[in-house]
Amino acid sequence: MIKYLSLTFLLFHLILNHSHAREGMWIPVLIEQFNLTEMQEKGFELTADDIYNINEKSMHDAVVIFGAGCTGSMISPEGLLITNHHCGHRVIQSHSSVEQDYLTDGFWAMSREDELVNPNLRVTFLRRMEDVTTDVLQNVTNEMTMRQRKDSIDSNIERIIAKAIDGTHYVGRVESFFNGNQFFLMVNEVFTDVRLVGAPPSSIGKFGGDTDNWMWPRHTGDVAFFRVYACENNLPAEYSSENVPYKPKYFFPISLQGVEEGDFTMVMGYPGRTEQYVPSQHLKMLTKDIYPPLIGVRTHKLNIMDSYMEQDAAVRIAYASKHSSVSNAWKRWQGEIRGLGILNAVEKKQDYEKSLRNWILSNELISDEHAIILDLYDSLYTDFSYYRLGRDYILEMIGRTGMETVRFSGVFDRLALIGDDNGIPDEVKENLRASISEHFRDFYKPLDREMTISLLNMFFSEMYPKYNPDVFELIFEKFDGDFEAFVDDLFKNSVFTNEEKTKEWLESVTYDTRLDYRKDPAYVLFRSLRDFYYFNLTPGFNRAGQKLDSLNRVYINLMKEYEPERLFYPDANFTMRVSYGTVRGYEPRDGVYYQHLTTIDGVFEKYDPSFSDYFVPEHLKYLYENRKFGNYAVDGTLPLCFVATNHTTGGNSGSPVLNNRGELIGVNFDRAWEGVMSDLMFNPDQCRNISVDIRYALFLIEKYGKADYLLDEMKIIQ
Repeated sequence: MIKYLSLTFLLFHLILNHSHAREGMWIPVLIEQFNLTEMQEKGFELTADDIYNINEKSMHDAVVIFGAGCTGSMISPEGLLITNHHCGHRVIQSHSSVEQDYLTDGFWAMSREDELVNPNLRVTFLRRMEDVTTDVLQNVTNEMTMRQRKDSIDSNIERIIAKAIDGTHYVGRVESFFNGNQFFLMVNEVFTDVRLVGAPPSSIGKFGGDTDNWMWPRHTGDVAFFRVYACENNLPAEYSSENVPYKPKYFFPISLQGVEEGDFTMVMGYPGRTEQYVPSQHLKMLTKDIYPPLIGVRTHKLNIMDSYMEQDAAVRIAYASKHSSVSNAWKRWQGEIRGLGILNAVEKKQDYEKSLRNWILSNELISDEHAIILDLYDSLYTDFSYYRLGRDYILEMIGRTGMETVRFSGVFDRLALIGDDNGIPDEVKENLRASISEHFRDFYKPLDREMTISLLNMFFSEMYPKYNPDVFELIFEKFDGDFEAFVDDLFKNSVFTNEEKTKEWLESVTYDTRLDYRKDPAYVLFRSLRDFYYFNLTPGFNRAGQKLDSLNRVYINLMKEYEPERLFYPDANFTMRVSYGTVRGYEPRDGVYYQHLTTIDGVFEKYDPSFSDYFVPEHLKYLYENRKFGNYAVDGTLPLCFVATNHTTGGNSGSPVLNNRGELIGVNFDRAWEGVMSDLMFNPDQCRNISVDIRYALFLIEKYGKADYLLDEMKIIQ
């Protein structure tokens, strides 16, 4: 009997895992053509018009681009928006200080007047989406050079966008799909008055920290709430105290019915980038050439940040967002290497390419020359890998989370753009003053000094002389190769290591002295690395990339001809997509099965007051110990997070997770580490998206934040 039950249980999970895990990020306007029947078979009760309809309100009207890289969704007729805490992290940080630390304490507006203004934040609504392939490729021929083809396409796109938005306040963009074989126009409406309404403390919104990032089981209340404002005519407007809450065309009703294993789920949002159709050489490049050295350099960055953040609360606040940014990809790259290895992804791609080659050679209707594509990839990826690694490594050094003083010095290149001798325009100086304040607000000189020494040492030991920026000649000639001495001299003599000195210098700059910053030692290092990036690496990177783009455009068409019955979906490109699947646990390794749902009990199983990642605020402890869960409790506890089989990626952070009736049941915020290779190859057994249960989000509003007035705006279905 025991054997019978075990076998039945195993078969049940195998059948469900495979039959309900549908990979793909699907275009909303094509759902009825390609996906609706299957979605309805899996339990979806609505129509394609309920998802996307330009003539009537539909779900797509409630889904927004939040900021520059996340998704959000409208949850009330009064402009209330929900997204992830980590998507709003920099906004919350910008309002925080040691005296008023919203990262640590959280923030909840008790009225509209309390909501916090965010000058650089915007949300973007999709108003319509249209296939414009024929118009984009008008007069484009196979005989054109790559440059001619690009120029012709760019010209056509410019004309298409101008026509689409003529006489409106909308903005347009045209994006390529299937490697330049298909094009869609997106007409968008952008709102720039977006105010912070509520966010739990980081000990809830980021509970688990970098330890739990990309991991399941998860217990993170990764939610934040904002409100979109408009002018009295409900149109976008710059911030004004006279603005009123925006009335969206559609907002999501919220379901309190929860999730069960096997329930249908749908995610709508803006996935950023996937590479499903790349050849085997691409996977080899990432796992062998690119990721390992980048993992190494980020390990050093994290160690340095940790050592200073643990000692000083002000440094912890200043570097919180930077630390998260570094850690995020660092952990994902390791997961991708592992996941692709388990799948034997390179070998699978090679087997597929062998079969494709044989099919090409045996098919009289296809030129044998197409088989050469697979051979050309070898030589192109040798070049492409060299240029990509060099560029990526230099960006690690002079990007936002690298050598900060060095990067900051490059901001003053704006002075070099002044074209006449009428002095320094006030606008230029004002912009530079703002840049100075922004940089030094989150800057700690001792940390940056150690980071600069470490990164230069690493570059020299791992990359030199394969990559040889001329600054290394200076270091050897003047400092005998002593990187610490070089950096100490830089920090002693650079004006850009001190806020007051930088401000004083800027105010003294005249037209005749505007280029003096180029002599600053920080800028000398910046310029050496930047010039090597742009002049030694970028031209070759672009040449190889353009050739790969041309091959990929042909390659994907060959794949479609080879597999005419296969349903192909385009790679993510930060356009609105729909993915669907089911609530489902998974087996991360032999003998272990992860359930689909976590509860607040798990928070207190992990609770460790001595470890910041697992710290729990006192008020949450009080609510837990007294079981004050309100209407959100199930069997005496509080649901917290769940996993499902939806295909997601970066950009889907903050995406609404919907049930079979289009009701909001969760907010997507992560993927399980065992399945992060889904950007490159989807594994239905282990690829899972992680979401905050909407019941926990409402609990945080009502019980933790005591902002239950917000619930009155929402349409909540018991």
